[in-house]
Amino acid sequence: MADSILLTASDGTTASLALAGAEPVSWRVAGAEYLWSGDPAHWNRHAPWLFPVVGASAGGVVRVAGTAYPMAQHGFARDLPFGVVAQAGDAVTLRLTETPETLAQYPFRFRLDIAARVRPAGLDFAIAVHNPGAAALPYALGFHPAFPWPFAGGTRAAGGGYAVAFEHAERAHAPEVGPGGLLLRQERPIPLDGDTLPLDPALFTEALVFRTARSRTMRFTGPGGAAIGMAVEDFPHLAVWTKPAAPFLSLEAWTGHADWADFAGELAARDSQRLLAPGATARHAIRLSLEG
Repeated sequence: MADSILLTASDGTTASLALAGAEPVSWRVAGAEYLWSGDPAHWNRHAPWLFPVVGASAGGVVRVAGTAYPMAQHGFARDLPFGVVAQAGDAVTLRLTETPETLAQYPFRFRLDIAARVRPAGLDFAIAVHNPGAAALPYALGFHPAFPWPFAGGTRAAGGGYAVAFEHAERAHAPEVGPGGLLLRQERPIPLDGDTLPLDPALFTEALVFRTARSRTMRFTGPGGAAIGMAVEDFPHLAVWTKPAAPFLSLEAWTGHADWADFAGELAARDSQRLLAPGATARHAIRLSLEG
C-alpha cells in the first residue's frame, strides 16, 4: 500500500498527503513547491496536524480523573497512521480512531477525520472531531504548515520584502515561551505595524502566539504581491514560527495552546481545551491559497 496519496486539480495543482499523520507533504502550483521540504537539518516535518493537545503539557503529562498520562508535545496524531475513508482524484478523507496505544496516553474514544481537497492554486481541509464515548471529550486541534522562505524572490533577511498580513490589526504582545515550550504569564512586544508583521529572522527566538486573534486569515506576503494565504474556521488562536537560520515560515492555527507554566490541573481544565459532548461532532476548516 502506498504511504502517501496524490491529489490533482483541474489546473494541474497537486497535493500529496502522507498516511502517517494525514500530513500534507507537498503542494505544487504551476510546478513550484509551496510546502516546506522537511529537511531534517532544520525541521523534519512539513505540515503536521496537532491532536489531542496543542503545544507542551506541564511535566510532559496530562491528568484525567487524578491519573497522569504521558503526552508528547502537540499530541500523538501527527505520528500515527490514518486510514483511508474515501478517495477521488482531487480529494481524500483520512481517519484516526483510538487504539490501545492512544488509550495509554489519552483514555478516551475519539474519531478524527481529515478531509483534503486540492483546487486550482489551493488546498482545502475539513476536519471533524467526533466523540463516540459516554463522557465529554477534552481536545485541542492545530494545524502547523510551513512554507519556503523565500518563495517569491527577495531574501529572508530583514527588509527582504516578506511579511505576514493579518485580516485585522492584532494585539502587539504575545506570551513569552519558557523552558519545555510552556507559556509564561509575562509578555513580549511584537513589532506589528497595524495588521502587518514585517519579517525578520531575529524575531523568532520562540513562536509568536496570537491568543484569541481577531483575524480569520493570515497571508505570508512576498515581494511583487505574491502571497500564501491561510483562512481558518473555528481556530481562535494563531501563531507564526520559524527557527532563526531555517529557510521556512510556519503559519499556525490552533483551538488550544500549550499549558501555562504554572498549570497543574486536569486536562479538561486546561486553558482553551474544548469539551465535546458524548455523541457530538465538532467541525473546523483550513483553506490554503496561492495569490498573486
